[in-house]
Amino acid sequence: MMAKASGRVGGKIALVTGGANGLGRAIAALLVEQGATTIITDVQEANGQKTAEEIGAVFMLQNVAVESEWEAILSAIKSDYGRLDILVNNAGISGPVENADPETTALETWQKIQEVNSQSIFLGCKHAIPLMRSGGGGSIINLSSIAALVATPFIAAYGASKAAVRQYTKSVASHCAATGSKIRCNSVHPGQIKTAMHDNLINETVRLTGISKEEAEQQFLARIPYGEYGEPDDIAYAVLYLASDESKHVTGIQLVVDGGMELNG
Repeated sequence: MMAKASGRVGGKIALVTGGANGLGRAIAALLVEQGATTIITDVQEANGQKTAEEIGAVFMLQNVAVESEWEAILSAIKSDYGRLDILVNNAGISGPVENADPETTALETWQKIQEVNSQSIFLGCKHAIPLMRSGGGGSIINLSSIAALVATPFIAAYGASKAAVRQYTKSVASHCAATGSKIRCNSVHPGQIKTAMHDNLINETVRLTGISKEEAEQQFLARIPYGEYGEPDDIAYAVLYLASDESKHVTGIQLVVDGGMELNG
């Protein structure tokens, strides 16, 4: 499926990891709507195929923590489309809520979260940069989190993984600028967004504390100065801006979409 010429990313080739559900699906759907030929990848094959059919994207099976799978995906994109203009490193996991502080987090949990959330960013950037450079440049958008910017003692490994994404984004942006690659790299930092991951966090809070779901929701909402949860489209539009030529002079930034949560420190 080739892109439409019109739209904010018309004619561009985009890859969105973790595109089967949640933020990835919303991002991919908006990129398709705005004219990009969009490939989504995920470990959830059935959901990925279903999403691709529904939004007009192409699905490829991928474990983002495995280097050989990145090589295979990008080789296929080069063969099928000749270039890559947009990479959205969205795939990620939150990990457990229980036993997730600095004293109780298991080494295996730490390693798994780092593999999916930060190692995947390293691999995606490493292998996308040469393909983007050969096509004249592009835009890499890495999904981090508000957790990268504030203390997260209750989900310590997750916060550390997302802080790594923020820092690595800046290193990639600096490298690409210094080498004249015409590749921009920026990070997006969602706050509390209404997705299945958020619902799981609420349910785990209820299970571990014994409070009601309504009380848990109120506790989470109290952390958001704007007073509302974000929606997946709030993140999708932030990514769209960074993917489009509207942001052609923007690289190395952290775009926070959190309803003011960072204001609370």
